[in-house]
Amino acid sequence: MNVPFLDIHATYTELRESVDQAYHRVMDSGWYLLGEELKSFEREFALYCGTQDSIGVGNGLDALALILQAFDIGPGDEVIVPAHTFIATWLAATNVGARPVPVDVDEHSFNIAPERIEDAITSRTKAIIAVHLYGRPAEMNAIRDIADRHQLKIIEDAAQAHGAFYYQKRTGGLSDAAAFSFYPGKNLGAFGDGGAITTNDSSLAERIRCLRNYGAEKKYFHQELGRNSRLDELQAAFLRVKLQWLDRWSKKRTQIADFYSRHLSDTPLILPLSAPHARSSWHLYVVRSTDRDNLQKKLATAGVHTVIHYPIPPHRQEAYGDYATSAVRLPIAEKLGGQVLSLPIGPQLTTIQTDYVVEQVRQIVR
Repeated sequence: MNVPFLDIHATYTELRESVDQAYHRVMDSGWYLLGEELKSFEREFALYCGTQDSIGVGNGLDALALILQAFDIGPGDEVIVPAHTFIATWLAATNVGARPVPVDVDEHSFNIAPERIEDAITSRTKAIIAVHLYGRPAEMNAIRDIADRHQLKIIEDAAQAHGAFYYQKRTGGLSDAAAFSFYPGKNLGAFGDGGAITTNDSSLAERIRCLRNYGAEKKYFHQELGRNSRLDELQAAFLRVKLQWLDRWSKKRTQIADFYSRHLSDTPLILPLSAPHARSSWHLYVVRSTDRDNLQKKLATAGVHTVIHYPIPPHRQEAYGDYATSAVRLPIAEKLGGQVLSLPIGPQLTTIQTDYVVEQVRQIVR
């Protein structure tokens, strides 16, 4: 049997009629940027997240960088980031000229450990980026307490947490501003690149709309040094279709995660934990194994495709060589990089496929 890690094409097959209608609606309109589809999606996504504003942008990295830029964070400033995350979280700070300052994570939640944040704060610290890694919300109440004491901005990196909840409130509305990615593999994925920013700060939203469009509120009149980062009409139209399905897909992901947890609980694997006050989007189901590479190899031989999220933490990447050659030690992030393995959890998985995944994992680790 073949079990793909994620079957993106299956989402098109499932929604073919509605997606095709959206395509023709945009193409027939003759308007392909900053039009009615984007405005409608922004309203609908803001409503979904429970925020006042949503701003569609080119991708998730731009979403983070635009938030930092709109907060006037740049050269000479520092931004607190988790040590275990996709490198885009760090790149956003670097892109605006600020320095990412890593804080090690909690090895059970995979998210930034609030109790370690204050040790990293200096007079140059301006913001904390809290990543909801793998779909589980970070401990935002504790992070908010720290931010308030030190007068710091909080930014959610919600790229993997579409539709997740923290104390009955959706991610995207738990901070000063949140960044989402609509990369095709996300829970709410476009058929190309895309991103969005959500916020309850109307003045911030207005500034980001200007910055994403070359720093211009009116064509050819540029108030700021902006960039070109606009969610196009086609992707906005496709996302409007998919947004209607997001909660159904999230429910299916939760069912798969629960199934894995029930049937793998007696294995040597360390399974992801849930929190009573939070509901993960289950973007990924990540197990830990001290024999991870062998497990992945044998699963691949059996036709079960897995992915490592993420094998090398940002501070050990060649791109951040100044960290790699320094005395920076982030032991939990480094340990996780050698142990984590993501099992298939896409909402298009069948019961037969999930049964097979469990059967193969159990045989290998037995």
